[in-house]
Amino acid sequence: MAAVLSLPVLAQHVDPVEAGQRTGSVPVEALRACGVVGSLLNHSEHRMEPLQLQDAIRRLRDAGLVPVVCAGSPEEAETLARFQPPYLAIEPPELIGGTVSVSTAQPQVIQGTVARVRRVAPDTHVLCGAGIHHRSDVAAALDLGSQGILVASAVAKSSDPERAIIELLAGF
Repeated sequence: MAAVLSLPVLAQHVDPVEAGQRTGSVPVEALRACGVVGSLLNHSEHRMEPLQLQDAIRRLRDAGLVPVVCAGSPEEAETLARFQPPYLAIEPPELIGGTVSVSTAQPQVIQGTVARVRRVAPDTHVLCGAGIHHRSDVAAALDLGSQGILVASAVAKSSDPERAIIELLAGF
């Protein structure tokens, strides 16, 4: 359970369903019981319909948990920002899990996302993900307007996850 860890943990996904007989679904109440602080929503590997996404954001917030919404393009980010999530991560799907950082390969995607999100949801924090592996990737993302990063494979696939985290943190 996440509650035994000394760092905040996000779930990979949550379903916008009521608790109860929901075999195969993950309701917000289950996440809360596990001690997570929030959930990723709409990752490229688990897309959600807009109304489902809006409901999941509301359910998480009502439960005191943090929604982190993923978008694959600046246009999608602008649309999803209308749901006022506290965090919105831009992650071009073709770069997820790879070794080429979006901050290097597609800097205009980060800048465009930040500009579009600011117009419709000025309080939403824009995160950058996809191919972030080094402190220079983090620094570039921040220079382009991102307020943080979203990473998984850089740490999960590393032979030394602690060293990978320290390397990423050095970019802040």
